[in-house]
Parts: sequence; structure tokens; C-alpha cells
Amino acid sequence: MKGFGNLGNMMKQMQKQAVGMQKKIEEVQESLKERVIEASSGGGMVTVHVNGRQELLSIKIDPEVVDPNDVQMLEDLVLAAVTQGLKKSQEMYQEEMNKLTGGLNIPGLSNLLQ
Repeated sequence: MKGFGNLGNMMKQMQKQAVGMQKKIEEVQESLKERVIEASSGGGMVTVHVNGRQELLSIKIDPEVVDPNDVQMLEDLVLAAVTQGLKKSQEMYQEEMNKLTGGLNIPGLSNLLQ
């Protein structure tokens, strides 16, 4: 019966580690929400700000790029800037996850941060 006591201690230790990991996840979530990435396209004609939670915060458009006869170009510039901002944000997210997990891929853990 002594072996069951060790199992109980192991389960308590695992539960304690899980609670610690949850606290770290919450800290990372808050940190990522506060960190802002800037990305631009068209040589700075369109600039976006995205946080580490992949939330688009703002879009700035230089008035010189606004041409009613060439809306397609403006749409392309906005799309390019947003895509670049989201990509940088995802890279930052992945970097933080790697710090948290020591580079291990833990199934389901990355979903907790999103």
C-alpha cells in the first residue's frame, strides 16, 4: 500500500505544477496584450499596430496614398501591412510560448493563450 502514497504525492505535485503553469500563462497573456508591433507597407504609406494577442489596434493611412481612382492599390497596401503585422505578432507569440514551455510542444497549451 505504500506505493499508493507515492502516487498520491505525485498527483499533488503535478496539480501544483499545473496551477503554476496556469499562472504563468495568465501573465504571458497580459504581457502579450500590452506589447505592440508596428508594421507598414508602401514605404510607410500604410502603418498598422497589432498587439501580441493578434488584435489589430490601429491603421494609419498617409493621405497621399488615397486616390479615388486607384482604390485597389490602397486595399493592397492595407492588406500587406495587416498581414505583416499579424505575422510579426504570431512570431512574438510563438517566442513567448517557447520561453514558457522550454521549446516543448505541449498539445493544447497554445490554445490557452489565444
